[in-house]
Amino acid sequence: MDSQVIYHLTTVEEWEDAQDKGSYEPPSFQREGFVHCCTQEQLESVQERHFKGQENLVKLVIDPSLLNQKLQYDRDEQLQQEFPHVYGPLNLSAVIEIVFLAPITSDKENIDNRRVD
Repeated sequence: MDSQVIYHLTTVEEWEDAQDKGSYEPPSFQREGFVHCCTQEQLESVQERHFKGQENLVKLVIDPSLLNQKLQYDRDEQLQQEFPHVYGPLNLSAVIEIVFLAPITSDKENIDNRRVD
């Protein structure tokens, strides 16, 4: 794999819906026009900021070289970081791994990855 993987966090239910549709569009897609993703270094803070205490989460591991849509890194001025965004529905074939996540319940906890085959 030539490119570094990126990640997207979602619920099990939303991912199952994507299986039925053949592509993935999060609820924010219609409003923003892209799928929010993050790098390995951003993953824990993204989960804490947007999904703290939420159960039934999965981490989608995405190979950018397999995307059918444009990948662009956009700067978040408030966080002073660039985040990867997929500008179109996420094709399921770009998701190379799905990892179930334990909820973060305190600021000190790390993401508990439990791989699923």
